[in-house]
Amino acid sequence: MGDVSCTRDDVRRARYAVAAVFAVHGAVTGTFATRVPWIQEHTSLGAGQLGFALAFTAFGASCAMPLAGRISHRFGSRTALRGLIALWTLSLVLPSLAPNLYTLCLAMFTYGASAGMADVAMNALGVEVERRLGKSIMSGLHGMWSAGALVGSAGGTLAAHLGSDARLHFALAAAVLTLLGLLACTWVLDVQPAEDEEPPPRFALPPRSALLIGAVGFCAVFAEGASLDWSAVYLRDRLESSAGLAAASTTGFMLTMAVARIAGDAAVNRYGAVRTVRSGGVLAALGGLLVVVAGHPAVAMAGFALMGLGIAVVVPLCFAAAGHAGPNPSQAIAGVATITYTSGLIAPSLIGGVAQATSLTVSFGVVTALAAGLVVCAGVLRTDGRAGRTEVSRQAAAVPGPRP
Repeated sequence: MGDVSCTRDDVRRARYAVAAVFAVHGAVTGTFATRVPWIQEHTSLGAGQLGFALAFTAFGASCAMPLAGRISHRFGSRTALRGLIALWTLSLVLPSLAPNLYTLCLAMFTYGASAGMADVAMNALGVEVERRLGKSIMSGLHGMWSAGALVGSAGGTLAAHLGSDARLHFALAAAVLTLLGLLACTWVLDVQPAEDEEPPPRFALPPRSALLIGAVGFCAVFAEGASLDWSAVYLRDRLESSAGLAAASTTGFMLTMAVARIAGDAAVNRYGAVRTVRSGGVLAALGGLLVVVAGHPAVAMAGFALMGLGIAVVVPLCFAAAGHAGPNPSQAIAGVATITYTSGLIAPSLIGGVAQATSLTVSFGVVTALAAGLVVCAGVLRTDGRAGRTEVSRQAAAVPGPRP
């Protein structure tokens, strides 16, 4: 890979630009999550049918993610990201337009496909900026994603409280987010493939070293995906909350996620990755327990907030551990990303299926058990933030060619 010469200031500017893209991507997710109850009511679907439709998000992402590398290889990273982020923001409108189960499945497939491709493209650019700066920035980028999701969910909470039609809400949000995403892409790095570089493979199995690390990420992202798409439904159906209060539970979850991710590097530097994840697992399991036993909306909202706080830094630490786990760091990180992101995409549908067979309370009992698994399995992440930054700096120094 190569690109036109750029100064250190250009790379710093690219860092802020890709951070803005992360925030836009998160805002789409946060906007959608708060209006899931509206979509369920509009399409007259039960919990199991809604979960089935949400499963098409995972199917679409799984089918489309491998295409992102090839798109970037053909058009360059900037043009590819510009097109993919616009596709993602505009796809937000589709679920609100679906009148029944079948059209909702098609809408969610497109929504998931565009989400997955944009996610791969922006993370690849984030890693490239990190390499050139010679220091870790990925945790902060994921924090910006959470901050964007928080803003999107706050807007959704207000829209739900006002009783607005989600079709109008999503159309306005998509227009604004598309404009912001395209503007941010103006300053991202424009990485072009070398003339003799082969296109990336369509599919590659993750190395064995990535599987245990991916399992830890699976637990955390499962809880995240379940909470994002089902917290509002849980408060509305299980605790008979108003639409506005139910949507606020998603906002609280995203708030604690954003704060913990932004502050997460300091905790890892002081206590290490293993202790941080184990402590987070305790908090997440306690939050899940509060959700399960909640008899009042405030208790459930506190539980969702604790889950967000507990699982926030797990995925960035999984990526850091994968980078030190074997001879091929990029392949290990890609394998962990596949496992963790697939978890987040399938979680909503599995929660719906369990809820249909039993109840939403039992569904979040499963989430609580997986959160507790973080306490047991955290030992596979035996890497600290300082070592990760040292390794990034060492790799950056070894990269041939002009330095910014």
